[in-house]
Amino acid sequence: MKNGFLGIGAVIVAVVALAAYLSIYIVDPAQQALVLQFGEIKKSEREPGLKFKTPFIQNVHYFDKRVLDLNMPPIEAIAADKKRLIVDAFARYRITNPVLFYQTVNNINEANQRLSTFLQSSLRAVLARATFVQVVRDERAELMEQIRVDVASRAAPIGIEVIDVKIRRADLPQTNSDAIFRRMQTERQREATEIRAQGEEQARRIRSRADRDATVLIAEAKRDSEIVRGDGDAERNRIFAEAFGQNPEFFSFYRSMQAYAAGLKSGDTSMVLSPNSEFFRYFRDPRGVAEPAAPGQSPSPAGAIAQ
Repeated sequence: MKNGFLGIGAVIVAVVALAAYLSIYIVDPAQQALVLQFGEIKKSEREPGLKFKTPFIQNVHYFDKRVLDLNMPPIEAIAADKKRLIVDAFARYRITNPVLFYQTVNNINEANQRLSTFLQSSLRAVLARATFVQVVRDERAELMEQIRVDVASRAAPIGIEVIDVKIRRADLPQTNSDAIFRRMQTERQREATEIRAQGEEQARRIRSRADRDATVLIAEAKRDSEIVRGDGDAERNRIFAEAFGQNPEFFSFYRSMQAYAAGLKSGDTSMVLSPNSEFFRYFRDPRGVAEPAAPGQSPSPAGAIAQ
């Protein structure tokens, strides 16, 4: 009998322990929870800590309280200037009203699908009012803010706050990019050809101007050299004239020595002269006095020059 009471007591303790265990649940700081009773929401818990619920008839559904990412597949949009764009965007959001969230979308996967629809629709609507240049450069931040506000207004009724929307990439389709690249390459080649032609024209002008300046400089140099040479010759002749005036005999002797040095040096030319020629008078007499000619005989001619 005593053993029967002990067994019943053990069962009662086990049931009580199980009931106590099932009545306790913990809300993590990164989570928020809904307490459901037969599918009906009884309360919402957003603060972390140890919580209590009615065992067996109530259950807890947890939702993430952190910022969540929505990665959307690339879509094709048409800008205001009729250019097709491949847009890759993403959004960040968090669940702010777990009751609305549970009642409308119930889980994260369904919420991501709903938000992806909102984001695609907003992207196409906003980008359709902007040009390609505005999307990729000039007004990208403003356009992103417009899209965020639009998506946030649509997501509020399902208990979601959209924090940010960003475009990772907004490019033309590959075929359009190739065509634009070819057109840009052709334009750059044309510009390069024009620049080369302008450079050649400037080079010809510079060379022509340099040739003209060189011709002028050479002509001026030759003119100056002729002037200097003429002045030198005049000075030389003046010096010779002064020397001849001071001592005619010495000047005649000096000039004869110069003639001997120039005329009797080695070479291919032969000079045939008579020994009695006036040219050799200093060979016959150091004073240069010519011998008188014999009666009836004329002085010997200077001779001839033979090759």
